[in-house]
Amino acid sequence: MGEGGSMESAPIRAAEFFAGIGLVRTALERVKGAQVQVVWANDIKQAKRDAYAANFPDAEDHFIVEDIRNIEAPDLPPGIELATSSFPCIDLSLAGNRRGLVGEQSGMFWEFAKVVKGMSPRPSVILLENVHGFATSHGGKDLTAALASLSELGYSLDVLAVDARHFVPQSRPRMFIVGIQADKLPRQARRGVPPISDVRPAWVQAIHEKHRETLDMHYVNLRALPEGPKDLDGFVETEVSSDLWWGEERVEAFVGSLSEVQKARFDTLLAADTISYRTAYRRTRQGVSTWELRKDAIAGCLRTTGGGSSKQALVRLGRGSQAVRWMTPREYANLMGAHDYKLLAGTPNQQLFGFGDAVVVDVIEWIGNNYLLPVLRPAGPE
Repeated sequence: MGEGGSMESAPIRAAEFFAGIGLVRTALERVKGAQVQVVWANDIKQAKRDAYAANFPDAEDHFIVEDIRNIEAPDLPPGIELATSSFPCIDLSLAGNRRGLVGEQSGMFWEFAKVVKGMSPRPSVILLENVHGFATSHGGKDLTAALASLSELGYSLDVLAVDARHFVPQSRPRMFIVGIQADKLPRQARRGVPPISDVRPAWVQAIHEKHRETLDMHYVNLRALPEGPKDLDGFVETEVSSDLWWGEERVEAFVGSLSEVQKARFDTLLAADTISYRTAYRRTRQGVSTWELRKDAIAGCLRTTGGGSSKQALVRLGRGSQAVRWMTPREYANLMGAHDYKLLAGTPNQQLFGFGDAVVVDVIEWIGNNYLLPVLRPAGPE
């Protein structure tokens, strides 16, 4: 290019659909080798926009609080190269109602596709994120319909899966769809069925196999995922107000609800010579509310807080000492890879909800560095 600078140095203009509290943007801004500039973001909840604005002051210029059903392609600024979409998972999740893409929430995928269809030119790359249940919803028909609709918009598609536990001490498996305009496919893209790897286990490979003849599919070989932390060190708050820890009677009720297997696990940790942390969820078993400790030392999947059963508790055990409390918003932020996120807006419950409904920063950053950037800003001649 001329005096305006090379394409390699030009900012990547991005649009963040279902932006939530802005963790996709947080991740994209960490991508090395190029500046990613979010020029448009949208969510329906004002509380999420407030949290976003507390961390990104330019939200006033580009964050639109609106139902996506009221968004039209001309509402977006021109020149968008990357569009991200973490559309609602409640109708696809095993913990949800499994209504699939006809559901009120997860059906918002079609609204995203409608907006992309009307964009001219369309984004070179799209990145979608959702739960693994998307792959099995309605016997796989929902995913097939979604992939077909994106293929009709000119995108070659790749599917991969990443569990956030490779980056943070949280079990959070998610699937991703990367769509690349067919004429922008990088030289490292391959046709056919990808080999099994940590980002493409057998069930993901089967998706590629199923659609290889009917849809425009590709894959890109990616580096192995990192090992990931094995415990909560550096992610939990060790110095919090004593008022947050539950009283003796409530702790006794917690311990009393544990099954024999759970109680044995609890007692082993209690008698240990070192202090350790475990996370716990409240479950309903045969109509009875019980608590369950994780076997490992990482957190369970953080959820949107809609009641006690969706909130995660932190248990501190060792040297004969036991203590239990709810996890804090800062701990939720840390477990989502957002250690520096400012907790300046909303109530604690709104903050927990925002993080439980978000993406893990490190995962998106890894995909950005290893997949999106080489496509949008290739290092050498194609």
